[in-house]
Amino acid sequence: MTAFARRARASAGRMHPELSLVSYTLLGHLEERDGCRATDLAAHYALDKSTVSRQVSALERVGLVERRGDPVDHRVQVVHLTEAGRRILAQVTESRRTAFRGRLADWPEEDLVRFAAYLERYNAWPGPRRDGA
Repeated sequence: MTAFARRARASAGRMHPELSLVSYTLLGHLEERDGCRATDLAAHYALDKSTVSRQVSALERVGLVERRGDPVDHRVQVVHLTEAGRRILAQVTESRRTAFRGRLADWPEEDLVRFAAYLERYNAWPGPRRDGA
């Protein structure tokens, strides 16, 4: 898992020099949700609010996201992808898909099916129970 994470971080930087793996993940979540509050990002990824705030500020500085007032609650700022953010996210996503296709091209079908099932199972884990068990 450590090697996988290290490779993912390195590949994110190669695909776009200003886009870390964390930034790529945040952009993907913003696209999927069509925007959300920074506090929602922090809660979703179990990150400290200050960490997310720094990431969002950096993405805002390079023009990949923008903050807009919430039409329902004017006290709230909602983070949205800009058109540049959508373009970069699409480019990096396609580069990642191409890299995955190349890496898995020689795998037999049965291995791919098993691998996909294991990834789904791994990603579906709800986390530790609150009672500590």
